[in-house]
Amino acid sequence: MRIHSAAPTRIDLAGGTLDIWPLYLLHPGAVTINLAITRFAHCVLESRRDARIVLVSRDAGQREEFNSLAALLRARRFRLPLLAHLISHFRPRRGVTLTTWSEVPAGAGLGGSSALAVAIACALARLTGRRFSRQRLVAVVRDLEVRVLGVPTGEQDSYAAAYGGLSAIHLEPGATWRESVPADLRELEARLLLAYTGKPRRSGINNWEVMKTRLDGQARLASNFDTLAQISIDLRTALQRSDWRRVGELIAAEWEARRKNAPTISTPRIDSLIRAARRVGARAAKVCGAGGGGCVVFYSPPERRLAVANELLSAGAALLPFRVSQRGVRLERYR
Repeated sequence: MRIHSAAPTRIDLAGGTLDIWPLYLLHPGAVTINLAITRFAHCVLESRRDARIVLVSRDAGQREEFNSLAALLRARRFRLPLLAHLISHFRPRRGVTLTTWSEVPAGAGLGGSSALAVAIACALARLTGRRFSRQRLVAVVRDLEVRVLGVPTGEQDSYAAAYGGLSAIHLEPGATWRESVPADLRELEARLLLAYTGKPRRSGINNWEVMKTRLDGQARLASNFDTLAQISIDLRTALQRSDWRRVGELIAAEWEARRKNAPTISTPRIDSLIRAARRVGARAAKVCGAGGGGCVVFYSPPERRLAVANELLSAGAALLPFRVSQRGVRLERYR
């Protein structure tokens, strides 16, 4: 059996970091707003005639092999830990070869590792005959990523990968859940540009440092997260109303608040790109993910989008074309 699975990555528009437990419990009513995009994380899962477990990452140029599932379960360190932990969780009864690749750069801040985990989990669930709701899938992927990273992680990325579309992820005591935001996705898409700064980032470090400071009770950071929570609530309303001017104002406000969380969230390179884009008509911009590098999303009126794109290219940024992915993870099975 051969299964190809692909899951969309995402652009986070507001409320990122708040999706990490227990941070959202300290800011009641918080939501995270994100948009699934047609930049996919892929895996191909192939059953084998022998018992070997073969893990391959095309992006990292890494390959790891185990004589059996039992040998993998005995191992304590892995070159490809995300792949290994997912295999350990699902425990296929026969040997498999798992090959992965992504359409986004490593460390882009687009939720690529979570999208890859969702893609792999769906393929393994199909192979092993397990049935998962998408809500359950989000929980499994979140918890396995914590094992891999060694620090708490959020779950907004897994929601985008599992469901697709424009999401408001409600963060409440006892449960998180997704609402599909009824907005004009073509109009939103026409106002967004995605640029890669050329430098990857590590979300686990930035988010963990910010989270520790917040849990220590720093008043300034607590107030800042209150602001971020309110912005995300207001953005959901503006998107529903197709109030595009207000959407731009809120994305700009989100970035101004977010960059105050830690001095490493923005960089001179990021600031330079944002200034250049604003000079030619961009209304707003913000870093995707935890910051410190990776991708920046730019928001502009449709008639200024080409000028903004040309300015970013002139500044040496790499543009990543995308469409809104209205579907979440998808599978194809071959025999």
